[in-house]
Amino acid sequence: MIRRLALVGALVLSLAGCGARVAGDGDRGGAGSGGGHYPVTITNCGQEKTFDRAPRRVVTNDVGITEIMFALGLADHMAGYVMPDDKGDLDGVPWKDGYRRTTWLSKERITKELVLDARADLVFAGWNYGFSEETGLTPAALDRLGIDSYLLTESCRNGRNGARGVMSPLDALYTDLRTLGKIFDVEERAEKLIGGFEEQLAEAAARAPRGKDRPRVFLYDDGRDKPLTSGRYAGPHDIITRAGGDHIMKDLEDSWTTVGWETVVERDPEVIVINDYGDTTAEQKRSFLKSYPPLAGVSAIRNDRIFVLQYVDLVESPRNPAAVATLASYLGRTGS
Repeated sequence: MIRRLALVGALVLSLAGCGARVAGDGDRGGAGSGGGHYPVTITNCGQEKTFDRAPRRVVTNDVGITEIMFALGLADHMAGYVMPDDKGDLDGVPWKDGYRRTTWLSKERITKELVLDARADLVFAGWNYGFSEETGLTPAALDRLGIDSYLLTESCRNGRNGARGVMSPLDALYTDLRTLGKIFDVEERAEKLIGGFEEQLAEAAARAPRGKDRPRVFLYDDGRDKPLTSGRYAGPHDIITRAGGDHIMKDLEDSWTTVGWETVVERDPEVIVINDYGDTTAEQKRSFLKSYPPLAGVSAIRNDRIFVLQYVDLVESPRNPAAVATLASYLGRTGS
């Protein structure tokens, strides 16, 4: 049973399904109290929720979110995951056993019908990572079905016209690991993961360029008329910065967003990082960048300094620290 603390002024919903009710409306123990660990109260994207037990049938959306669950050893708490089949090789990843043990529910988008068919008691997704007013799949819509939700912290909205991001990307990853660790009673496992990531980042920092040697770096996701890129609250910002680069879009207070090509040309990146996923291959993206006339004078294009990382490296995921190490090695070799 899940009980949630109401936000100030929020409408109190009477939920069936997984038995959600407003915290403070009765006893705080109950069945499944988990030997003293439960109930636990967490804050997720500004909203407090209280769990009387660990969710048992979680549905995740997208690869980074799914691998957060796998990294925490929570495959047994999952009903399955949803993601396209354009996210690279899943057999060689550290959490391949999680993929083998968990059902791939759909390679299309996540829907309310899919969640109901899976008998989910919690959906772990994010704004623009499955949750969207346009599709009708939102935490509020799930509430009305008696299904709880957990929002990816990278996707938290910050109140600026739908912009996303409330903290630096690695802090978002650590926040989700610690919060989910509390929800599922695996806090020690979460801290061990974070400790390992911090060691990995420290080793990368020793190889990374510093000071005047830090090259200007631009993240290119896709887009011809306008490039989709990363602001300061998406994964690439911390990945580029921790790897010894100067992220040229660090002033954008958003996560994933579009800019004009004129801004890219003006800021003259010395390295371009390509986000590899989707129907357009990394090589096709590279060919476009090298042949697009407005970019001809940009340092990264003139010197052919284009580096490729996978989608899951760049969205919030447990692969972020390894991506820092990989990029740090590249930037350390190329210089500025």
